[in-house]
Amino acid sequence: MAEKQVLVTVGTKKGLFFYSSGADRGKWKGSGPFHKGKEINHAVYDSRSGNVFATVNDPWFGCEISRTPDLGKNWISAKEQPKFEPASGLKLERIWHIEPGLPDSLAILYAGVAPATLFRSEDGGESWHEVKGLSQHPTRSKWQPGGGGMCLHTIVLDPTDHQRMFVAVSAAGTFRTDDGGKSWNPVNRNKRADFLPEKYPEWGQCIHKSAMAPGNSSLLYEQTHCGVYRSENSGDSWTEITEGLPSDFGFSMLVQPREAATIYVVPLQGANFRCPPAGKLRVYRSRDGGKSWQPLTRGLPQRRAFCATYRESFSADSLDPAGIYLGTNTGSLFYSRDEGERWKALAENLPPIYSVSAALLE
Repeated sequence: MAEKQVLVTVGTKKGLFFYSSGADRGKWKGSGPFHKGKEINHAVYDSRSGNVFATVNDPWFGCEISRTPDLGKNWISAKEQPKFEPASGLKLERIWHIEPGLPDSLAILYAGVAPATLFRSEDGGESWHEVKGLSQHPTRSKWQPGGGGMCLHTIVLDPTDHQRMFVAVSAAGTFRTDDGGKSWNPVNRNKRADFLPEKYPEWGQCIHKSAMAPGNSSLLYEQTHCGVYRSENSGDSWTEITEGLPSDFGFSMLVQPREAATIYVVPLQGANFRCPPAGKLRVYRSRDGGKSWQPLTRGLPQRRAFCATYRESFSADSLDPAGIYLGTNTGSLFYSRDEGERWKALAENLPPIYSVSAALLE
């Protein structure tokens, strides 16, 4: 049996990079940049097809979804890119996220874009169509943009229910469908929105990242503009778990691939100064679902660290122990082979890192 290979895709402000290693994750080989000069907000390996899909954004020449079946040797653009109907008056501003469908839905993929819209492909990414149930939500006309625009940046699929999925919109909140996208309900109860007159609205929260626990699709976690939260009932209600963290602000969130109660966040000082508290880049880990937090610092810069991490910049592989990967907007890619206990620099001096995604190749 061939040794497993770890692939880390790194989307940056100026292109896409690949890093690969054996299962020991001791030595790494880098390739790229691919799509030079383009902004890669997200790239992900689709284990069903062996393709890597990337969101390729250019402020002058537009946005597209591109895939490679051979780790960068060849790139293929979708025949029919995500686009709005002319009558909508909307223009595609950016493609934020690509989400492969469930393992038994081989041809299905989803894409989140700005202005906040969900697109679906039923032919392996060759063509895309708008999920109108979300676009026509009754609250849509009142959605407001966050600092990065009005973007649909997170897509979470329920592996036990093909009809259920979640999307997060900045700054409209989290929405869930239970009928395959025909209708959507806001699921934001008990999540703060300190920037609004009503602090606990039905919708309007600025969600930064959402994640589902492995083996328990009812258990969700979120990092928002105003705290970290846990839901044990598929988003029907939320409990704040910020206590023990140095701030309630941050973008990155990660759930350990095998342990439903082990989560990671990277706190930042706040919206007006998006840098680590006290100038120390610290990853905080909880092994009890957010009841308590432990700072992980060994190997990370602990003096005058004025970097930040974006919402897609955190990932883990599924080895045991899990490898954890973190990218910064100052171009450093850190990794840990022991689930965060010790960190090393995998790459430095890259362009600002927008996304990091780890996968195992057989």
